[in-house]
Amino acid sequence: MSKRVLLKLSGEALTLADARGIAPAALKDIAAEIKGALSTKCQLGIVIGGGNIWRGARDGGGMIDRVNADNMGMLATIINAIALQSALEEIKVETRVMTAINVYQLAEPFIKRKAIRHLEKRRVVIFAGGTGNPFFTTDTAAALRASEIKADAILKATQVDGVYDRDPKENARAKLIRKITYGEAIKRGLRFMDTAALALCLENKFRLCVFNLHKKGNIKKAVEGKNIGTVIY
Repeated sequence: MSKRVLLKLSGEALTLADARGIAPAALKDIAAEIKGALSTKCQLGIVIGGGNIWRGARDGGGMIDRVNADNMGMLATIINAIALQSALEEIKVETRVMTAINVYQLAEPFIKRKAIRHLEKRRVVIFAGGTGNPFFTTDTAAALRASEIKADAILKATQVDGVYDRDPKENARAKLIRKITYGEAIKRGLRFMDTAALALCLENKFRLCVFNLHKKGNIKKAVEGKNIGTVIY
C-alpha cells in the first residue's frame, strides 16, 4: 500500500457525460470516494484538470492563441479545485488548495515544504493551476507535483477501465493492457498521458496506475495497490 499518493483527476470527472461545467452530483460522488480512500491512512495530493470548463485552443475558435488558451485552462483548474475543496470540507475532510499561479485571495501559493507539511498533517492537498506555464498539460503537472512531494505512486482516474492498445470509444476490438513499461508505452505511442509526463514518471520510477473513476471504491483499491486497471512501471 502506498503511503503518499498523487491522484490525477480530469476536469470532466466533475461533470456529467458530454456536458460542461460542474455537476453537484458528480462532485459529491468523487468527494465520497476520496474520503473512502483516506481510511487507508494514506497522504493524498490531487491534481485536477479543467476540461469541463475550458478545453484550451480547441475552444478558442482560432481567435485565442495557445498561450492565452493555456492560461485560461489553468484558471479553470483553480475553479475546479475550489469546488472539490468545498465538497470535501462538506463531509469533514480537511483540505488545502495550492496553486502554481498566485491568487492569494483564493488559495495558497504552491511551496513544496508547506505542501509536504499539509500532507503530514493528513490534509488533502489539491494542486491547481497546472505547472503555472503554458504548453504543459495537467498530466505533466501531476508528474511534477508527485516528484516534488516524493509520492510513492501516481493514480490516474479516467473514464475507462485503464490503458488500451487503441481508443476503446472508437474501436470495439480495443484490448485492455494490464501491465506495461514506460518505455514500451512511449514506443507504442499510447495516448493515456503525454510524452513529457511519461518521461518524468520514468525518470522518477513512479508506479502509475490508470483506472476507471466511475467504479465505486476504485480510488481506495488503487491506493491499496490492488489489481485494477493498468499498471505502468
